Amino acid sequence: MSNKLLASAALAAVIASGVVAPAEAGSKKEKCYGIAKAGQNDCANLAGTHSCAGQSNVDYDKGEWKLVKKGTCSELGGLSKKEAKKLYKKKNG
Repeated sequence: MSNKLLASAALAAVIASGVVAPAEAGSKKEKCYGIAKAGQNDCANLAGTHSCAGQSNVDYDKGEWKLVKKGTCSELGGLSKKEAKKLYKKKNG
């Protein structure tokens, strides 16, 4: 096996492991709405008023979410995206 072929195989292995790891991590986590304290949300909210982490300004806002271990959201007192959207629509018409 030539050095060039060996280097290519090693590079392909590194790239493949980097691609697989986030996909596995993503499947073990879920978005949990209504549990984030002000400034501790993970990304955009349901209202669309911001699109970045750490920009919420109200504790436990039902439109803000945090990424949690899959299956633990209800134990933390949180809501699924579907439940949060339903409450948001009911509140805001």
